[in-house]
Amino acid sequence: MASFQTQPTPNPDSLKFTTDAGPFINSGMESFNSAEEAGGHALGKRLFRLTGVANVFILPQFVTITKDPTTNWDVLLPMVVDALRKHFESR
Repeated sequence: MASFQTQPTPNPDSLKFTTDAGPFINSGMESFNSAEEAGGHALGKRLFRLTGVANVFILPQFVTITKDPTTNWDVLLPMVVDALRKHFESR
């Protein structure tokens, strides 16, 4: 089973996620500010299904999630980790 680590960023509404499960994407970078923008991207779409996600930034080595300021990380964090785990399981 994949494990995920979080790291803070200078923005308290953003967390950086890394994993030992492999790259999040094969190459390049993806950045989405809405569910509509992420519509054609499997991981972006999955993350925007979570209430409170405001931005998703994806590189092969990590994903940074920015939440809405009114959303609490204590609530959102387990849902993000679950979504990331499901993403790797569905590959």
